[in-house]
Amino acid sequence: MPAFTSPSPQAISVSDLNRQARQMLERGFGDCWVEGEISGLARPASGHIYFTLKDAKAQLKCAFFRNRASLSRTPLKDGDRIKVRGRVSIFEPRGDYQLIVDAVQPSGEGELMAAYERLKRKLEAEGMFANARPLPYPPRHLALITSNTGAAIRDVLAVLQARWPMVRVSVFPSVVQGRDAPPALIRALALINRQARREDESDPFDAILITRGGGSLEDLWAFNDEHLVRAIFHSRLPVMAAIGHEVDVTLAEFAADVRAPTPSAAAERLVPDRRDLEASLNQQRQRLARAWQGRVNAESQRLDHLRARLRHPGERLAQQRQHLAGLDRRLQLAMRQRLQRERQHLDAAKRRFHLHDPSRTLRQSRERVDQFRQRLETAQQRRLHQEHQNLQGITRELNAVSPLAVLARGYSILQDDSGQVVRAASQTQPGQMLTARLGEGRLKLEVKRRLKS
Repeated sequence: MPAFTSPSPQAISVSDLNRQARQMLERGFGDCWVEGEISGLARPASGHIYFTLKDAKAQLKCAFFRNRASLSRTPLKDGDRIKVRGRVSIFEPRGDYQLIVDAVQPSGEGELMAAYERLKRKLEAEGMFANARPLPYPPRHLALITSNTGAAIRDVLAVLQARWPMVRVSVFPSVVQGRDAPPALIRALALINRQARREDESDPFDAILITRGGGSLEDLWAFNDEHLVRAIFHSRLPVMAAIGHEVDVTLAEFAADVRAPTPSAAAERLVPDRRDLEASLNQQRQRLARAWQGRVNAESQRLDHLRARLRHPGERLAQQRQHLAGLDRRLQLAMRQRLQRERQHLDAAKRRFHLHDPSRTLRQSRERVDQFRQRLETAQQRRLHQEHQNLQGITRELNAVSPLAVLARGYSILQDDSGQVVRAASQTQPGQMLTARLGEGRLKLEVKRRLKS
Protein backbone atom coordinates (compact mmCIF):
# COMPACT_ATOMS: atom_id res chain seq x y z
CA MET A 1 0.00 0.00 0.00
CA PRO A 2 1.64 3.34 -1.11
CA ALA A 3 2.44 6.00 1.52
CA PHE A 4 0.93 9.51 1.14
CA THR A 5 2.65 12.65 2.51
CA SER A 6 0.98 16.02 3.13
CA PRO A 7 2.39 19.04 1.22
CA SER A 8 4.96 21.17 3.05
CA PRO A 9 3.35 24.34 4.51
CA GLN A 10 4.53 27.69 3.12
CA ALA A 11 6.62 29.69 5.57
CA ILE A 12 8.11 33.19 5.70
CA SER A 13 11.47 34.16 7.12
CA VAL A 14 11.90 35.65 10.56
CA SER A 15 13.13 38.95 9.03
CA ASP A 16 10.04 39.13 6.79
CA LEU A 17 7.78 38.54 9.79
CA ASN A 18 9.53 41.23 11.85
CA ARG A 19 9.41 43.69 8.95
CA GLN A 20 5.68 43.13 8.37
CA ALA A 21 4.99 43.40 12.10
CA ARG A 22 6.96 46.69 12.25
CA GLN A 23 5.04 48.12 9.31
CA MET A 24 1.71 47.14 10.86
CA LEU A 25 2.63 48.73 14.20
CA GLU A 26 3.88 51.97 12.64
CA ARG A 27 0.78 52.29 10.45
CA GLY A 28 -1.61 51.32 13.23
CA PHE A 29 -0.37 53.63 16.01
CA GLY A 30 1.44 56.59 14.43
CA ASP A 31 2.68 59.21 16.91
CA CYS A 32 1.50 58.90 20.51
CA TRP A 33 2.33 60.23 23.98
CA VAL A 34 3.32 57.71 26.68
CA GLU A 35 3.88 58.43 30.38
CA GLY A 36 6.02 56.35 32.73
CA GLU A 37 9.14 56.06 34.89
CA ILE A 38 12.67 55.85 33.46
CA SER A 39 14.59 52.66 34.15
CA GLY A 40 17.87 51.25 32.80
CA LEU A 41 19.02 54.52 31.17
CA ALA A 42 22.04 53.98 28.86
CA ARG A 43 24.12 56.54 26.93
CA PRO A 44 26.53 54.73 24.56
CA ALA A 45 29.31 56.56 22.65
CA SER A 46 27.04 56.86 19.58
CA GLY A 47 25.10 59.64 21.29
CA HIS A 48 21.82 57.69 21.25
CA ILE A 49 19.89 57.24 24.52
CA TYR A 50 18.23 53.93 25.43
CA PHE A 51 15.94 53.42 28.42
CA THR A 52 12.88 51.50 29.61
CA LEU A 53 9.63 53.30 30.42
CA LYS A 54 7.61 51.42 33.02
CA ASP A 55 4.62 51.63 35.30
CA ALA A 56 3.28 49.24 37.96
CA LYS A 57 2.12 46.64 35.44
CA ALA A 58 4.28 46.83 32.31
CA GLN A 59 7.39 48.20 30.70
CA LEU A 60 8.35 49.52 27.23
CA LYS A 61 11.79 49.79 25.63
CA CYS A 62 12.55 53.26 24.21
CA ALA A 63 15.20 54.53 21.76
CA PHE A 64 15.99 58.29 21.73
CA PHE A 65 18.28 58.78 18.73
CA ARG A 66 21.06 61.37 18.74
CA ASN A 67 19.56 63.78 16.17
CA ARG A 68 16.47 64.26 18.36
CA ALA A 69 18.11 63.80 21.76
CA SER A 70 20.56 66.65 21.07
CA LEU A 71 17.58 69.04 20.75
CA SER A 72 16.00 68.06 24.06
CA ARG A 73 16.64 70.20 27.16
CA THR A 74 14.87 67.84 29.58
CA PRO A 75 17.43 66.01 31.74
CA LEU A 76 16.93 62.24 31.91
CA LYS A 77 17.89 59.95 34.78
CA ASP A 78 16.63 56.72 36.29
CA GLY A 79 13.54 57.15 38.43
CA ASP A 80 12.26 60.32 36.65
CA ARG A 81 8.64 60.29 35.60
CA ILE A 82 8.33 61.72 32.09
CA LYS A 83 6.09 61.95 29.05
CA VAL A 84 7.52 60.95 25.70
CA ARG A 85 6.19 61.39 22.19
CA GLY A 86 7.12 58.81 19.59
CA ARG A 87 6.04 56.04 17.27
CA VAL A 88 5.72 52.34 18.07
CA SER A 89 8.07 50.12 16.09
CA ILE A 90 10.10 46.89 16.19
CA PHE A 91 13.87 46.57 16.11
CA GLU A 92 13.92 43.90 13.41
CA PRO A 93 17.32 42.23 14.06
CA ARG A 94 16.27 41.22 17.60
CA GLY A 95 12.50 41.42 17.27
CA ASP A 96 12.35 43.91 20.15
CA TYR A 97 9.14 45.89 20.51
CA GLN A 98 10.11 49.54 21.20
CA LEU A 99 9.12 53.19 21.07
CA ILE A 100 11.15 55.57 18.84
CA VAL A 101 11.15 58.80 20.88
CA ASP A 102 10.86 62.24 19.22
CA ALA A 103 10.36 64.53 22.25
CA VAL A 104 10.48 64.37 26.04
CA GLN A 105 8.90 66.52 28.73
CA PRO A 106 8.51 66.16 32.48
CA SER A 107 5.13 64.82 33.60
CA GLY A 108 4.47 68.00 35.54
CA GLU A 109 4.19 70.01 32.29
CA GLY A 110 0.75 68.68 31.52
CA GLU A 111 -1.11 71.63 33.07
CA LEU A 112 1.18 74.13 31.32
CA MET A 113 0.63 72.42 27.97
CA ALA A 114 -3.12 72.49 28.50
CA ALA A 115 -3.01 76.22 29.26
CA TYR A 116 -0.74 76.67 26.23
CA GLU A 117 -3.21 74.91 23.93
CA ARG A 118 -6.21 76.87 25.28
CA LEU A 119 -4.47 80.23 24.77
CA LYS A 120 -3.21 79.16 21.37
CA ARG A 121 -6.74 78.32 20.18
CA LYS A 122 -8.06 81.63 21.53
CA LEU A 123 -5.37 83.78 19.89
CA GLU A 124 -5.54 81.86 16.62
CA ALA A 125 -9.31 82.43 16.46
CA GLU A 126 -8.68 86.18 16.88
CA GLY A 127 -6.22 86.18 13.97
CA MET A 128 -3.15 86.89 16.13
CA PHE A 129 -1.10 84.40 14.08
CA ALA A 130 -1.87 85.92 10.66
CA ASN A 131 1.26 88.08 10.36
CA ALA A 132 3.42 87.19 7.37
CA ARG A 133 5.12 90.45 6.37
CA PRO A 134 8.40 90.03 4.51
CA LEU A 135 11.53 91.16 6.31
CA PRO A 136 13.98 93.40 4.41
CA TYR A 137 16.86 91.38 3.03
CA PRO A 138 19.30 92.29 4.29
CA PRO A 139 18.10 94.80 6.92
CA ARG A 140 20.04 98.04 7.22
CA HIS A 141 19.36 98.55 10.93
CA LEU A 142 18.28 95.59 13.07
CA ALA A 143 16.74 95.94 16.54
CA LEU A 144 17.77 92.92 18.67
CA ILE A 145 15.75 92.09 21.80
CA THR A 146 17.41 89.47 24.00
CA SER A 147 19.34 88.98 27.19
CA ASN A 148 22.72 90.69 27.13
CA THR A 149 24.29 87.87 29.16
CA GLY A 150 23.04 84.75 27.35
CA ALA A 151 24.55 82.70 24.56
CA ALA A 152 21.89 83.87 22.10
CA ILE A 153 23.29 87.40 21.74
CA ARG A 154 26.82 86.06 21.20
CA ASP A 155 25.61 83.60 18.57
CA VAL A 156 23.53 86.19 16.68
CA LEU A 157 26.24 88.88 16.67
CA ALA A 158 28.95 86.39 15.66
CA VAL A 159 26.92 85.09 12.70
CA LEU A 160 25.95 88.60 11.56
CA GLN A 161 29.55 89.80 11.76
CA ALA A 162 30.84 86.80 9.81
CA ARG A 163 28.16 86.87 7.11
CA TRP A 164 27.22 90.55 6.68
CA PRO A 165 29.24 93.03 8.79
CA MET A 166 27.54 96.02 7.08
CA VAL A 167 24.31 95.52 9.07
CA ARG A 168 23.88 97.85 12.03
CA VAL A 169 22.58 96.14 15.19
CA SER A 170 21.06 97.92 18.17
CA VAL A 171 20.65 95.67 21.22
CA PHE A 172 17.72 96.21 23.59
CA PRO A 173 18.58 94.12 26.66
CA SER A 174 15.64 92.44 28.35
CA VAL A 175 14.83 89.78 30.88
CA VAL A 176 13.87 86.64 28.93
CA GLN A 177 12.79 84.32 31.72
CA GLY A 178 10.48 84.57 34.70
CA ARG A 179 7.60 86.79 35.74
CA ASP A 180 9.36 90.06 34.82
CA ALA A 181 10.18 88.94 31.29
CA PRO A 182 6.87 89.68 29.45
CA PRO A 183 6.60 93.34 30.63
CA ALA A 184 10.27 93.94 29.83
CA LEU A 185 9.92 92.45 26.35
CA ILE A 186 6.75 94.50 25.69
CA ARG A 187 8.52 97.73 26.77
CA ALA A 188 11.41 96.98 24.40
CA LEU A 189 8.98 96.42 21.51
CA ALA A 190 7.14 99.66 22.29
CA LEU A 191 10.40 101.66 22.48
CA ILE A 192 11.60 100.33 19.12
CA ASN A 193 8.27 101.10 17.40
CA ARG A 194 8.19 104.63 18.87
CA GLN A 195 11.64 105.32 17.47
CA ALA A 196 10.59 103.87 14.10
CA ARG A 197 7.75 106.43 13.93
CA ARG A 198 10.05 109.41 14.49
CA GLU A 199 10.48 111.41 11.27
CA ASP A 200 13.81 112.91 12.40
CA GLU A 201 15.46 109.50 12.80
CA SER A 202 18.45 109.41 10.41
CA ASP A 203 18.93 105.63 10.53
CA PRO A 204 15.57 104.06 11.43
CA PHE A 205 15.04 100.42 12.31
CA ASP A 206 13.61 98.24 9.56
CA ALA A 207 13.32 94.85 11.36
CA ILE A 208 13.15 93.35 14.85
CA LEU A 209 14.69 90.08 16.07
CA ILE A 210 13.46 88.76 19.43
CA THR A 211 15.39 85.71 20.62
CA ARG A 212 16.73 83.60 23.44
CA GLY A 213 18.40 80.21 23.86
CA GLY A 214 16.75 76.91 24.70
CA GLY A 215 15.33 75.72 27.98
CA SER A 216 12.48 73.83 29.58
CA LEU A 217 8.84 74.68 29.06
CA GLU A 218 8.91 76.70 32.28
CA ASP A 219 12.02 78.59 31.12
CA LEU A 220 10.32 79.60 27.86
CA TRP A 221 6.90 80.28 29.36
CA ALA A 222 7.36 84.07 29.29
CA PHE A 223 7.10 83.90 25.47
CA ASN A 224 3.62 82.36 25.81
CA ASP A 225 2.31 85.48 27.52
CA GLU A 226 -0.89 86.77 25.92
CA HIS A 227 0.07 90.46 26.16
CA LEU A 228 3.46 89.81 24.58
CA VAL A 229 1.80 87.93 21.71
CA ARG A 230 -0.52 90.87 21.05
CA ALA A 231 2.39 93.35 21.20
CA ILE A 232 4.29 91.33 18.59
CA PHE A 233 1.21 91.08 16.36
CA HIS A 234 0.62 94.87 16.49
CA SER A 235 4.28 95.78 15.94
CA ARG A 236 4.71 98.37 13.21
CA LEU A 237 7.98 96.77 12.14
CA PRO A 238 8.20 93.15 10.95
CA VAL A 239 9.35 90.74 13.65
CA MET A 240 11.42 87.56 13.48
CA ALA A 241 11.28 85.29 16.54
CA ALA A 242 13.79 82.55 17.43
CA ILE A 243 12.93 81.14 20.86
CA GLY A 244 14.68 78.06 22.18
CA HIS A 245 15.43 75.22 19.80
CA GLU A 246 13.68 73.55 16.88
CA VAL A 247 11.38 71.45 19.07
CA ASP A 248 10.30 74.48 21.13
CA VAL A 249 7.54 76.57 19.56
CA THR A 250 6.12 79.43 21.66
CA LEU A 251 3.05 81.54 20.99
CA ALA A 252 5.30 84.56 20.41
CA GLU A 253 6.79 82.76 17.41
CA PHE A 254 3.32 82.09 15.99
CA ALA A 255 2.54 85.83 16.24
CA ALA A 256 5.82 86.88 14.59
CA ASP A 257 6.10 87.43 10.86
CA VAL A 258 8.94 84.91 10.53
CA ARG A 259 10.13 82.12 12.84
CA ALA A 260 13.63 80.64 13.00
CA PRO A 261 14.49 77.39 14.83
CA THR A 262 17.54 78.82 16.69
CA PRO A 263 19.18 82.23 17.26
CA SER A 264 22.02 81.32 14.88
CA ALA A 265 19.56 80.21 12.21
CA ALA A 266 17.70 83.52 12.62
CA ALA A 267 20.90 85.46 11.93
CA GLU A 268 21.62 83.29 8.89
CA ARG A 269 18.13 83.96 7.50
CA LEU A 270 18.35 87.71 8.07
CA VAL A 271 21.48 88.39 6.03
CA PRO A 272 23.24 86.80 3.05
CA ASP A 273 26.74 85.40 3.28
CA ARG A 274 29.05 88.04 1.82
CA ARG A 275 31.52 85.33 0.85
CA ASP A 276 28.90 83.66 -1.36
CA LEU A 277 28.01 87.05 -2.87
CA GLU A 278 31.67 87.83 -3.52
CA ALA A 279 32.15 84.47 -5.24
CA SER A 280 28.99 85.00 -7.27
CA LEU A 281 30.05 88.53 -8.26
CA ASN A 282 33.46 87.25 -9.34
CA GLN A 283 31.84 84.59 -11.49
CA GLN A 284 29.45 87.15 -12.99
CA ARG A 285 32.35 89.53 -13.64
CA GLN A 286 34.33 86.81 -15.43
CA ARG A 287 31.32 85.75 -17.52
CA LEU A 288 30.59 89.39 -18.39
CA ALA A 289 34.21 89.98 -19.40
CA ARG A 290 34.22 86.89 -21.60
CA ALA A 291 30.89 87.80 -23.15
CA TRP A 292 31.98 91.40 -23.75
CA GLN A 293 35.26 90.33 -25.34
CA GLY A 294 33.42 87.86 -27.55
CA ARG A 295 30.96 90.57 -28.59
CA VAL A 296 33.79 93.01 -29.35
CA ASN A 297 35.58 90.39 -31.45
CA ALA A 298 32.43 89.53 -33.36
CA GLU A 299 31.54 93.19 -34.00
CA SER A 300 35.10 93.95 -35.08
CA GLN A 301 35.00 91.09 -37.56
CA ARG A 302 31.61 92.23 -38.86
CA LEU A 303 32.92 95.81 -39.19
CA ASP A 304 35.90 94.60 -41.19
CA HIS A 305 33.57 92.67 -43.48
CA LEU A 306 31.28 95.69 -43.98
CA ARG A 307 34.23 98.02 -44.51
CA ALA A 308 35.50 95.72 -47.27
CA ARG A 309 32.09 95.82 -48.99
CA LEU A 310 31.41 99.54 -48.51
CA ARG A 311 32.12 101.93 -51.40
CA HIS A 312 32.72 105.52 -50.39
CA PRO A 313 30.13 108.02 -51.78
CA GLY A 314 33.04 110.06 -53.16
CA GLU A 315 33.96 107.20 -55.48
CA ARG A 316 30.38 107.08 -56.77
CA LEU A 317 30.38 110.85 -57.28
CA ALA A 318 33.70 110.70 -59.17
CA GLN A 319 32.22 108.10 -61.53
CA GLN A 320 29.21 110.33 -62.16
CA ARG A 321 31.46 113.31 -62.84
CA GLN A 322 33.52 111.24 -65.27
CA HIS A 323 30.34 110.19 -67.06
CA LEU A 324 29.18 113.82 -67.19
CA ALA A 325 32.51 114.90 -68.69
CA GLY A 326 32.10 112.23 -71.36
CA LEU A 327 28.63 113.53 -72.23
CA ASP A 328 29.99 117.08 -72.46
CA ARG A 329 32.72 115.99 -74.87
CA ARG A 330 30.15 114.16 -77.01
CA LEU A 331 27.96 117.28 -77.06
CA GLN A 332 30.81 119.55 -78.12
CA LEU A 333 31.78 117.12 -80.86
CA ALA A 334 28.19 116.93 -82.13
CA MET A 335 27.90 120.71 -82.17
CA ARG A 336 31.15 121.08 -84.16
CA GLN A 337 30.05 118.41 -86.63
CA ARG A 338 26.67 120.09 -87.10
CA LEU A 339 28.31 123.49 -87.60
CA GLN A 340 30.70 121.99 -90.11
CA ARG A 341 27.85 120.44 -92.04
CA GLU A 342 25.97 123.73 -92.07
CA ARG A 343 29.06 125.54 -93.30
CA GLN A 344 29.43 122.96 -96.02
CA HIS A 345 25.84 123.58 -97.07
CA LEU A 346 26.52 127.30 -97.11
CA ASP A 347 29.59 126.88 -99.22
CA ALA A 348 27.63 124.71 -101.65
CA ALA A 349 24.97 127.39 -101.89
CA LYS A 350 27.57 130.02 -102.57
CA ARG A 351 28.97 127.96 -105.36
CA ARG A 352 25.54 127.49 -106.86
CA PHE A 353 24.99 131.23 -106.55
CA HIS A 354 28.09 132.01 -108.46
CA LEU A 355 26.98 129.59 -111.11
CA HIS A 356 23.62 131.34 -111.46
CA ASP A 357 24.41 135.07 -111.53
CA PRO A 358 21.07 136.72 -112.43
CA SER A 359 20.16 139.47 -110.02
CA ARG A 360 16.81 137.99 -109.07
CA THR A 361 18.29 134.62 -108.44
CA LEU A 362 21.09 136.29 -106.55
CA ARG A 363 18.63 138.27 -104.48
CA GLN A 364 16.50 135.22 -103.81
CA SER A 365 19.57 133.27 -103.03
CA ARG A 366 20.74 135.95 -100.65
CA GLU A 367 17.35 135.95 -98.98
CA ARG A 368 17.44 132.21 -98.71
CA VAL A 369 20.97 132.41 -97.36
CA ASP A 370 19.86 134.97 -94.79
CA GLN A 371 16.94 132.75 -93.85
CA PHE A 372 19.20 129.73 -93.61
CA ARG A 373 21.63 131.73 -91.53
CA GLN A 374 18.87 132.88 -89.18
CA ARG A 375 17.45 129.39 -88.97
CA LEU A 376 20.93 128.03 -88.39
CA GLU A 377 21.67 130.54 -85.64
CA THR A 378 18.26 130.01 -84.10
CA ALA A 379 18.66 126.23 -84.27
CA GLN A 380 22.17 126.48 -82.97
CA GLN A 381 21.09 128.67 -80.03
CA ARG A 382 18.11 126.40 -79.37
CA ARG A 383 20.27 123.30 -79.49
CA LEU A 384 22.93 124.87 -77.30
CA HIS A 385 20.26 125.96 -74.80
CA GLN A 386 18.64 122.52 -74.88
CA GLU A 387 21.96 120.74 -74.41
CA HIS A 388 22.84 123.14 -71.59
CA GLN A 389 19.53 122.40 -69.86
CA ASN A 390 20.12 118.68 -70.33
CA LEU A 391 23.55 119.11 -68.78
CA GLN A 392 22.07 120.99 -65.80
CA GLY A 393 19.36 118.32 -65.38
CA ILE A 394 21.95 115.56 -65.35
CA THR A 395 23.98 117.53 -62.81
CA ARG A 396 20.91 117.96 -60.56
CA GLU A 397 20.09 114.26 -60.84
CA LEU A 398 23.61 113.35 -59.88
CA ASN A 399 23.49 115.70 -56.89
CA ALA A 400 20.07 114.32 -55.92
CA VAL A 401 21.28 110.72 -55.78
CA SER A 402 24.49 111.58 -54.00
CA PRO A 403 24.25 110.41 -50.32
CA LEU A 404 26.61 113.18 -49.26
CA ALA A 405 24.35 115.86 -50.75
CA VAL A 406 21.33 114.42 -48.90
CA LEU A 407 23.21 114.32 -45.63
CA ALA A 408 24.52 117.86 -46.16
CA ARG A 409 20.93 119.13 -46.37
CA GLY A 410 20.30 118.10 -42.76
CA TYR A 411 19.12 114.53 -43.27
CA SER A 412 20.59 111.51 -41.50
CA ILE A 413 20.78 107.76 -41.93
CA LEU A 414 19.59 105.67 -38.94
CA GLN A 415 21.08 102.24 -38.38
CA ASP A 416 20.46 99.66 -35.66
CA ASP A 417 23.16 97.69 -33.81
CA SER A 418 23.36 95.17 -36.68
CA GLY A 419 24.01 97.92 -39.25
CA GLN A 420 20.58 97.64 -40.90
CA VAL A 421 19.03 100.93 -42.10
CA VAL A 422 15.92 101.91 -40.11
CA ARG A 423 13.17 103.03 -42.54
CA ALA A 424 10.10 102.94 -40.28
CA ALA A 425 9.37 103.63 -36.60
CA SER A 426 7.82 100.16 -36.31
CA GLN A 427 11.31 98.68 -36.74
CA THR A 428 12.40 100.10 -33.36
CA GLN A 429 11.60 99.38 -29.72
CA PRO A 430 11.75 101.75 -26.70
CA GLY A 431 15.21 101.58 -25.12
CA GLN A 432 16.87 100.44 -28.39
CA MET A 433 20.17 102.10 -29.29
CA LEU A 434 20.55 103.56 -32.86
CA THR A 435 23.41 105.20 -34.79
CA ALA A 436 22.65 108.38 -36.77
CA ARG A 437 25.05 109.25 -39.61
CA LEU A 438 24.99 112.97 -40.44
CA GLY A 439 26.67 115.05 -43.09
CA GLU A 440 29.58 115.36 -40.69
CA GLY A 441 30.06 112.78 -37.94
CA ARG A 442 27.79 110.27 -36.20
CA LEU A 443 25.50 110.27 -33.16
CA LYS A 444 24.50 107.48 -30.73
CA LEU A 445 20.75 107.70 -30.00
CA GLU A 446 18.33 105.88 -27.66
CA VAL A 447 14.66 105.33 -28.63
CA LYS A 448 12.44 106.73 -25.84
CA ARG A 449 9.06 106.01 -27.41
CA ARG A 450 7.42 105.69 -30.80
CA LEU A 451 5.06 108.45 -31.95
CA LYS A 452 2.05 107.89 -34.09
CA SER A 453 2.37 109.40 -37.56
